Amino acid sequence: ALWIGKTENFLSLKEAFESTTSFGKLLDATPTVAGKNVYIRLRCFSGDAMGMNMISKGSLAVIDALRQIFPRLSLLALSGNMCTDKKAAAMNWIEGRGKSVVIEATIPQDVVRSTLKTSVRAITEANVNKNLIGSAMAGTVGGFNAHAANNVTAVFLATGQDPAQNVESSNCITLMEETPEGDLWISCTMPSIEVGTVGGGTGLPAQSACLKAIGVKGGGENPGDNAKQLAHVVAAATMAGELSLMAALASNSLVAAHMAHNRKPASK
Repeated sequence: ALWIGKTENFLSLKEAFESTTSFGKLLDATPTVAGKNVYIRLRCFSGDAMGMNMISKGSLAVIDALRQIFPRLSLLALSGNMCTDKKAAAMNWIEGRGKSVVIEATIPQDVVRSTLKTSVRAITEANVNKNLIGSAMAGTVGGFNAHAANNVTAVFLATGQDPAQNVESSNCITLMEETPEGDLWISCTMPSIEVGTVGGGTGLPAQSACLKAIGVKGGGENPGDNAKQLAHVVAAATMAGELSLMAALASNSLVAAHMAHNRKPASK
């Protein structure tokens, strides 16, 4: 673990990693020790790809390089769950994974009243007591939101992402405040959105068409640009969904709306 911390040693691992890929870059390697086990969390750049295959291939090259230095090293599993992929983990909430996005908007108070059918005070109070206090009492990790997972999964399915990565990609804290002018300020902070615009399901006809409509199909002019923009789209969709559900809860119209619009007509 101490060996990896020396710059010249990290650079040798970086060289091994980057020998396997045209776009991938090894940015950092952080070891965590548990008894005789060493878990190395690699932080990488993968261009516009989500990058799991790219990074796995490079990670194996890192292990091979370490074996040259430490012949007694034994690889138990290429993934040691410190990544952390497809699992709720404080690691992703704190350190981030994939793309980290903060998005915000200000909604005029008259729009809150006329469109959302509630008041700025009511929706901000509901947000604090539900998404912050309620989630804290439940002991959530990254779940300080109303229903981020719904919106993340919808965009993932539409754009060819891995829907199982909704687990960590839905990490989100939704904050709301009343501005000095009486308007509603809302933000969503999402530290671990995992998306790509090349590879995987992005080449399927419907998903490819959706990416094209958004303006992020394929690789960006600068590697990584399109994937970053898609992460912003995911966050924007999530914030819109948070605003909608919290307004329904604040006005106590959720059940009535579901009964009116989400039920089959009663059979005669």
